[in-house]
Amino acid sequence: MITEKLKKGHLLIAEPSIIGDLSFNRSVVLLADHNSEGSVGFILNKPLKYTIQDLLPEIESNFKIYNGGPVEQDNLYFIHNVPNLIPDSIEISSGIYWGGDFELTKDLINTGILKKKNIRFFLGYTGWDSNQLESEMQANSWILTKNIYENKILGKASTHFWKEKIIELGGEYLIWSNAPENPILN
Repeated sequence: MITEKLKKGHLLIAEPSIIGDLSFNRSVVLLADHNSEGSVGFILNKPLKYTIQDLLPEIESNFKIYNGGPVEQDNLYFIHNVPNLIPDSIEISSGIYWGGDFELTKDLINTGILKKKNIRFFLGYTGWDSNQLESEMQANSWILTKNIYENKILGKASTHFWKEKIIELGGEYLIWSNAPENPILN
């Protein structure tokens, strides 16, 4: 756990006490932007049953789609680690970029130049108004950590990512690493 200020590029790990919230229970969020107007992030560990080809048949790929968060779930977003291939992208931090030229991105996928380790797609995003995330941090809803994986996080994040991060935190969090997602089932 770190005690520094919220900063884009950091990870937000949902506290074990967030139970029953379908979007955020056991979520790990990459904070893509944070400023005085608010914050934006993408949930890294909630794959959906869709592939990119299910949503866009012109893309010949089975890249998974992830639930990025509850905001604008009818919009597709992406993060990647290849800004030299995808112009107009915005750096989040440490070699992770958000968005860019989507038409070119589709071509790069169809020609096999972009691999799963390079890009991740999301339906929706996670958003907070000004000071909302700070309030949630004060209410102990989130644990803030650095992204130690940097641009390799695209290959790292999986459905077990929350459990891995909880184990890394150790101490009082260890008991939660093997607890069922719904404690009533225990």
